[in-house]
Amino acid sequence: MAASGSKCVKNGEVVAPLGYTAIPVKFSEKHQSPHYLYVKEHKVREGRDPKRPQNRTLFVLNIPPYCTEECLSRLFSTFCPIQSVEMCERPKPGDGTEISRTKFFNNKILLGFQVAYVVFRRPAGVQAAKSLQGPLIISSDSHPVQTGIHKWIARYAASIVDPAELKTEVDFFMKNYDQKVAKEEAKAEKEEGIPDKEGWVKVTRKGRKPGLPWTEAANLRALEREKRKRARKELLNFYAWQHRETKRQHIAQLRKKFEEDKQKIALMRAQRKFRPY
Repeated sequence: MAASGSKCVKNGEVVAPLGYTAIPVKFSEKHQSPHYLYVKEHKVREGRDPKRPQNRTLFVLNIPPYCTEECLSRLFSTFCPIQSVEMCERPKPGDGTEISRTKFFNNKILLGFQVAYVVFRRPAGVQAAKSLQGPLIISSDSHPVQTGIHKWIARYAASIVDPAELKTEVDFFMKNYDQKVAKEEAKAEKEEGIPDKEGWVKVTRKGRKPGLPWTEAANLRALEREKRKRARKELLNFYAWQHRETKRQHIAQLRKKFEEDKQKIALMRAQRKFRPY
């Protein structure tokens, strides 16, 4: 988890956690008390984290809420050119998967103290950042950092979506998605009937609709039958009085048939004659 804003002081010097180096930062020139970032070189096995290369990645703890990725990039670019800055709520292992970054979707606002991975273009940047002595200034006249009500107003203004820009991004996403689906369908058609590595052949039975397996076509037909049956039932019993009238007519037909059957039985009894010879 991200460290809190507290610091450990011993003999007038700030004591960083084991393995970390304390870097002092101040919000502006007029502030006297500095805030401390704790940094160390990010080390992983070779090839395990391609987004954070070995010897060029600096792991930063205790980043205050008002410090953004742009601020960190500007502060650490004084040592060496920056390749990328990634901020998150807590340390996370890199799996090499690239997360799509967009201002319309999956744009989570980070609150509280955070951590960051700063990737330099050259390995010398990590050692230069760890050997810093003087404080870094986060907000200056040339690069002001918004806080308080101004920060919330700017964040609300940025949350308002431009319909034309959103439509452009959605169209671009759908175009890429359609191309991906088309490639997968073409690959499936090409591999149909061809044995795999173990010698198995995938066999499908086409339904009425081309391109659908038999099971899916059968499910669609069953759903259509159920839909038609439900529609007939709904039309028949649309009103409560309709339902009562249907039951009343059915009972009247049963009574009429009962009376006719009684008359037939009485007629058959009357026609019976005693014939002993």
